[in-house]
Amino acid sequence: MASHPRGRLRRTLLAALVTAAVAVPVAGAARAVDVPAPAPAPVTPLVTAAPAELDARYAAGREALRAAERAAEAYGAHTRAAALRTMGAPGRRFLAFDGRAGGRSAEVVGDLARAERIAVLVPGADTDLDHYARFRAGAVALDDALRHQRAAPAAVVAWLGYRTPATGSSSSLTPGRADQAAPALRAFVEELHRAKPGARITLLCHSYGSVVCARSAAGLPVAALVLYGSPGTGFDRAAELGTRATVWAGRASGDWVGGVPHVRLPLPAGSELGFGTDPVDPAFGARTFAAGDGGHSDYLAPGSVPLDNLARIVDGQELRHG
Repeated sequence: MASHPRGRLRRTLLAALVTAAVAVPVAGAARAVDVPAPAPAPVTPLVTAAPAELDARYAAGREALRAAERAAEAYGAHTRAAALRTMGAPGRRFLAFDGRAGGRSAEVVGDLARAERIAVLVPGADTDLDHYARFRAGAVALDDALRHQRAAPAAVVAWLGYRTPATGSSSSLTPGRADQAAPALRAFVEELHRAKPGARITLLCHSYGSVVCARSAAGLPVAALVLYGSPGTGFDRAAELGTRATVWAGRASGDWVGGVPHVRLPLPAGSELGFGTDPVDPAFGARTFAAGDGGHSDYLAPGSVPLDNLARIVDGQELRHG
């Protein structure tokens, strides 16, 4: 008897995922070798967001950046040194910076001391210090959109707090990197909440970053959690995230991630391959927002439909599109 078409499709999708998991480590190995950097000096957790306290944190971030730049230059990593020099330009503000292991940072765009709305951007694959400019550009575009909408005083934090996987690598198909990142994201958001207890905090989670946010969500003090360009979260339903936040999901019609198989295959040692239910599927239970017709990296493009809607979600407004 011939097998059921849906069964054949499922087996085909699982086989494709397994093949990718086996084959991609070769591609992943082509990533640039980590550039050495000194350990940053310990910083005191924020108690308030008073300007003087924030200035002290920003000063520590600048010093860590300069030390990493000097180390990169001495190592002969001139591309990394140039990227760090740009990041350390006057007016840039980092609550945290660590140049080791691909880089960790938390950059503030806007006035955090006055902010009543705080958006934390959580990136997906291929985001590191050597490719940081595009990530930061999205934070700037969101800050501009919030001001253009005459939203409440807001700040955007570009949080690069984990080692992101390479697109298509085995790490991008499993939740391991997200599990490693979740404690750091939780600690950062909780620190923001303690320093700004009256502010509305929103997590904006792109691509693999949505897996990180899902792993961090339970009990987190955020008003909204937004999954966009998501391959899935590792959970079947939004209710399983354990959050009281409003869970939003959106995907642009031109985003290749829409073709990712939404399955989960158990692996040895308790891991999984794939991330399950599509967050924009009604079965997942998220509120959806119109995300336009752009590609996977276009959600924060200036003037775009998804950027407008993301800014409205951050501000707690009704959506204009969709």
